[in-house]
Amino acid sequence: MQTLDAIRTKRAVRKYTDQPVPENIIREILNAGRRAQSSKNTQPWDFVVVRDRAMLEQLAACGNFAAHLSGAAFAIAIIQSLERSFDIGQTAAYMQLAAWDLGVSSCIASIYEPDRAKQLLGVPAQKFLVTTLAFGYASEPPREKPKSGARRAFDDVVHWEKW
Repeated sequence: MQTLDAIRTKRAVRKYTDQPVPENIIREILNAGRRAQSSKNTQPWDFVVVRDRAMLEQLAACGNFAAHLSGAAFAIAIIQSLERSFDIGQTAAYMQLAAWDLGVSSCIASIYEPDRAKQLLGVPAQKFLVTTLAFGYASEPPREKPKSGARRAFDDVVHWEKW
């Protein structure tokens, strides 16, 4: 799949089949995240892969809009070494696009109870956890085209030289 095709067709998927994702594919997804660009090459992330169903359900309870984690084949918790880092968005996007290219669907989930989630996953106290990604094979085929009106028009969001 070409990069622009992946960006154009990627959909957030929140319902997954029970089919496990092979470890070699999980490793490819993790490697995409590991290779993401970061400011000054700081790579301010670590990843915790969660495949255990009970743990996925507990992790899902740590976010107001994270229920889809409980049905995922696996999740990746992105552990930050800095409290705020725009680099986390880079690694999350790289992993989701790699997954899409490999036929695996995904959806981001915010963690609203980070201390609880960190305790569940054994994350050191000095680290930060706000972002998780759910992955799995979609239970329904994603739409070919986004819902009409799903994206603002190009000319509505792009300003050249100044607002």
